[in-house]
Amino acid sequence: MSHEIVIRGGTIVDGTGAEPFAADLAIDDGRITAIGRDARGGREEIDARGHTVTPGFVDVHTHLDAQIGWDPDLTPVSWHGVTTALLGNCGVTFAPCKPTDRELLAEMMETVEDIPRGAILTGLPWNWEGYGGYLDAIEKLNPGINVAGMVGHCAVRFYVMGERAVEEQATGAERRTMAEIVGESIDRGAVGFSTNRYAPHKLPDGRSIPGTFADPIELIEIAMQVAARGALMQAVGADLEVMKAIADQGKSRILFSFGAGEEDNSGIERREFLDRFCSHRDVTAITQVRGSGFMFGLQSNLPIAGATWHELRVKSFCERLAAINDREFSAKLREEAKREISTFIDMSHVFYLGAGVSPDYTAAPENNLKAMAAAAGEHWSDTFLRLTRETGGKALFNLRMFNRNLKALGDLFKSEHCLPSLGDAGAHVSQIMDAGWPSFVLSYWVRETGLYSMAEAICRMTSGPARVIGIKDRGTLKPGMRADVNVFDADKVAERQPELVNDFPGGAPRFIQRSIGYKATIVNGKVNVRDGEHTGIRAGQVLRHAQ
Repeated sequence: MSHEIVIRGGTIVDGTGAEPFAADLAIDDGRITAIGRDARGGREEIDARGHTVTPGFVDVHTHLDAQIGWDPDLTPVSWHGVTTALLGNCGVTFAPCKPTDRELLAEMMETVEDIPRGAILTGLPWNWEGYGGYLDAIEKLNPGINVAGMVGHCAVRFYVMGERAVEEQATGAERRTMAEIVGESIDRGAVGFSTNRYAPHKLPDGRSIPGTFADPIELIEIAMQVAARGALMQAVGADLEVMKAIADQGKSRILFSFGAGEEDNSGIERREFLDRFCSHRDVTAITQVRGSGFMFGLQSNLPIAGATWHELRVKSFCERLAAINDREFSAKLREEAKREISTFIDMSHVFYLGAGVSPDYTAAPENNLKAMAAAAGEHWSDTFLRLTRETGGKALFNLRMFNRNLKALGDLFKSEHCLPSLGDAGAHVSQIMDAGWPSFVLSYWVRETGLYSMAEAICRMTSGPARVIGIKDRGTLKPGMRADVNVFDADKVAERQPELVNDFPGGAPRFIQRSIGYKATIVNGKVNVRDGEHTGIRAGQVLRHAQ
């Protein structure tokens, strides 16, 4: 009797960290049924000769909570081998939610994560109140990949305290109620709880979001409910003492955002700190896989002040392109850009992504936009406009706000407690595009630098994050495991250039980024992506904690 799918002749990298080996892999009824030589025939066969076969990648930091409503294929991450995405990060979620508070939660997500409020309100059914109801709603959307969700502190706090949640401390009774709601949310399927103590994350009225300054005892009481259920605490912006309290008093598993410093030795220092902090705690850090923070160009943002620049901003793309090719108009742009305070961006940290098929994320520090301009004997605005004209308006420029030093980042990545991730897919959609992070890990940190072996990189993108979330039936290639599988050409896998599209509800813009080198991505035994294109088969599942 034939198998449903046989992936034949590939190099298996099984996600455990073990050495790669040549074998066939068979799939039946959504599970891996055999791995070995000379598997019997399959009703569908994927020729994996010369290709690498791995578990599907697990993305632990996304904000696809809203986008799943109108894009159940969950692009761009599904183009980059991601088969499981974690929603509900950074404390901002859409549940629990009273009917009267829907607009407030949508506005909060917009100001914190740059997801258009109108798209959120029109693109989701909003037919829930508790977090379990939210999971029920997105389950009916038939997602193309698996999703798991965390319940957010902001929503829980506002649900219990109302307007007082923003600036006041909770009473003892309110803390107990919040902890109970979190426990109930996990019982209904949330894989954990997320909190946000990053003060620059604001409400529309300029105040910091609920929970930013909550007494740590509130988090400890919640953590006890989370830990009692074996679930996850995710934190952003929390200081060391708060995380110690959550881990030591709350006894909870923690996932938090981290980063490398700017100096060459800062990565070693931060790795040593991280290893000490995590040595007797179940704490995992994640960080961006390259310098990131803000991306701009003629097709998107133009962060330069001046009447002529404002005139350019309100034009369509075609009108913008025509305008910068007008000598008189361009001269005005240059003059305004040369003013002492023309932009909030330090152009010495801005890098041209190039005109190649794949973006150049690794240009040396001395090749920044200001240095390029000096070498050409021109102002940086001249260089910006010249490169934009040469590329038909498609040139993009990347401001490295975080992880500017790749050497330091590489040193940090050597820690077993730090996972590559933090693509922020679904958030800051017109400002950044880091959702292709798995492809960058494979192309740069494995193929180009050799920092990771293929076996180690795959472990850190599959079984490692699966363990953090609490998923036990995915993340490795073994008989009996769920059949979430990637087949890719390790010599070619890479990201394509980002591009701006207007496919959000109401025509709102966002960046997308396709991939190179993926032959197939299989989700629960069904081919979701073949040769970079979705098949139209959506076999993803909502992964609930109780499961």
